[in-house]
Parts: sequence; C-alpha cells; structure tokens
Amino acid sequence: MTEDTTIPSARKVELLEAAYRYALEHGLARLSLRPLATAIGSSPRVLVFLFGNKDGLTRAVLARARADELTILNHIQDPGDPGAIGLATAVKRLWGWLAAAEHQQLLKLWAETYATSLVEPEGVWGGFAAATVHDWLTVLADCQPAQERDSVEGAARRTLALAVLRGALLDLLATGDHDRATAAVHHQLAFFHS
Repeated sequence: MTEDTTIPSARKVELLEAAYRYALEHGLARLSLRPLATAIGSSPRVLVFLFGNKDGLTRAVLARARADELTILNHIQDPGDPGAIGLATAVKRLWGWLAAAEHQQLLKLWAETYATSLVEPEGVWGGFAAATVHDWLTVLADCQPAQERDSVEGAARRTLALAVLRGALLDLLATGDHDRATAAVHHQLAFFHS
C-alpha cells in the first residue's frame, strides 16, 4: 500500500499552525527560519524537510492566512437566507469584522503581504494582492441582486465598496482611530443602499 502524499502529516499541520501564529505576531517580511524554528519548538532542518525551503514555508503560511480570509468573507451572508443581502449590508458586516480589535494581527499580516506582493510580484508573494482582490470582489458580487451583479454599474459599485473597506482598514491599522474610520465607512453606506 502506498502512502498518500496529498494529506499532510500531523506534525506538518501542527508546525504550519504554529508558524502562522508566529507570523501573526511577527510578520513574514523578515522571517528567518532559525528564530521561527526556536519559537515554535522545531528546527530549521525539520522545517526545510517539511516545507522544502523558506519560500515553501512562506507560501504555506500565506495560503493559511488566505484560508482565514476566505472563511471570514464566506460568512457575511446569512446562512438562513441565501439570497443577496445587498452591498450596504455586506459592507456593514465586513467592516464590523475588520474593525474588531481581535482581528488586528491577521489584518496587519494581510496588509504586509498585500504590499509585499505589489513590490515583489515575481517572488513568493507574487499574485497574493490580485488573488485577494478577486476573492473580495467575488464575495461582494454574491451579495448583489442578480440584475445589479451582472451590470457594469454593479461591478463599479462592488469595486467602490472594496476600495472603501480597504482604505478604511489601512487607515485604521495606521492610526488606530476606530471612530473616524467607522464614521467614514458608515457615511458611504447610504450610497450602497441606492
């Protein structure tokens, strides 16, 4: 009987989760295997064996972070009502999650990764920013009524919704001014109701 190599070992999953928690606290841009391995109870040799190299580990952590992002995005719809909730409700729900203090570490990691993906498009970070834009626009499209979703104006409205959320998030992460950023998002909700 051959071993299924598509299923990661329990140790690999355990170390990935530990590396992800480490990245949430310390970021990924200046990641070094030796301090990471020490912090998570492993060795650089084991990490290289399991993930191939530092880039492989970074890719795995980025995929893990993106999985969290997608989980969040996919829970803005009401499970009891699978219909379109509209952009205003989607923006309000997403902002409520984004602005919560307990999510700041994940969002700082997202911002670091997003920016690094833009300045290092050929490296391990390549494609992360574009993929996350696609993910968010897809979720926002699912929140729109079909006639709006399938129109040029609908695409522009969800792009604006994403720009408002992303801009307010970056502002909040930079300044910590929750009230001002929230007021700005709520100011835009009226536009998304129309």
